[in-house]
Amino acid sequence: MPWLFDTDAISELLKKRPAPRYVGWLAAIPRTEQFTSAVVIGELFRGAYRSADSARHLENIVSRVLPAVTVLPFDTAVARKYGEISAALQGKGQPLADADLAIAATALHHGLELVTGNVRHYRRIPGLRIELTLAEARAGSTA
Repeated sequence: MPWLFDTDAISELLKKRPAPRYVGWLAAIPRTEQFTSAVVIGELFRGAYRSADSARHLENIVSRVLPAVTVLPFDTAVARKYGEISAALQGKGQPLADADLAIAATALHHGLELVTGNVRHYRRIPGLRIELTLAEARAGSTA
């Protein structure tokens, strides 16, 4: 099954000590099944430019992140899914941040399971499949 990696799922791997269980899980996933959204890459670049050590973070994005995943665009088809999800959640009084909506829309449009540690707010999106390994690894769960 192919996966779409959220910003925190990629950032976890750039930490000095990433969650070992998550790293082990990821090692078993073929490169051809690893995707992210252009929105995620934008969030990573924003974080890098805001950092006191921006050169190191920018280098990590270019040399470690971009070669490791396929970046999917925020195109018209994804934008349509974004609008559908956003309208439905706002209609229920449950709005979600634009970046998270765009990331979820990318996963749904491409039939990908979202890898994230931020499970709580993504759970309210109907039809979105969420991989729990990162959240469980952070929580110290062995399940």
